[in-house]
Amino acid sequence: MLTRQIISAQEEERKEISRELHDEVVQTLIGINVELSALSKTASVGLHALRAKITHTNQLVENSVNAVHRFARELRPAVLDDLGLIPALHSYSRSVAERRKIKIHLTAFAGVEALGNAQRTVLFRVAQEALTNVVRHAHATQVRLAISAIPGAIRMEIADNGWAFAVERTFRARNPKRLGLIGMKERVEMIGGSLKIESTPGIGTVVRAEIPLASAKDITPAAQKKSS
Repeated sequence: MLTRQIISAQEEERKEISRELHDEVVQTLIGINVELSALSKTASVGLHALRAKITHTNQLVENSVNAVHRFARELRPAVLDDLGLIPALHSYSRSVAERRKIKIHLTAFAGVEALGNAQRTVLFRVAQEALTNVVRHAHATQVRLAISAIPGAIRMEIADNGWAFAVERTFRARNPKRLGLIGMKERVEMIGGSLKIESTPGIGTVVRAEIPLASAKDITPAAQKKSS
């Protein structure tokens, strides 16, 4: 049953990507083609009109490029591989905050970059899923994303001030909404970590992931990076 639900969720995700690519990128490219065709027919109407059409076409190209970049970042942000987890989280949080008009405050322990690629990827995916849930379901106005050092582990918390939900009931329910929570939990457990979710009416929800370090001596809490 769970496998079927996961496959169904994957197909829904692919349909959504396909739909957005068609609605945003393909339609924009069609608009560019129309504008270019019009340019070839109206080149004699005057310099001012020609410049206006070129400016509009340039804007269409820029919109298309931005849409493709956004899809690429959501599928696998290049900054995660090139610069690390903290810059990737900062970039993604800023993008969500700007598009959804929500305040996201990020505080990160610099030593998290010492984790392996698989561990940092899991933390990014957990943060991505948690922020997606905040936007879709929580109706929050503020989110705090914090990565800190604790004895023998790295802890990441995503806390919002939005609507609460029944965590255990959602985990047991047979509906697509629980798959994101299960996915987060299984990702963290696959690398030896643990994940807890606490949701309190009137306060909000906290997603807490803890990833063990190879040795406690790797923890140096002095190094912190902050962003908002």
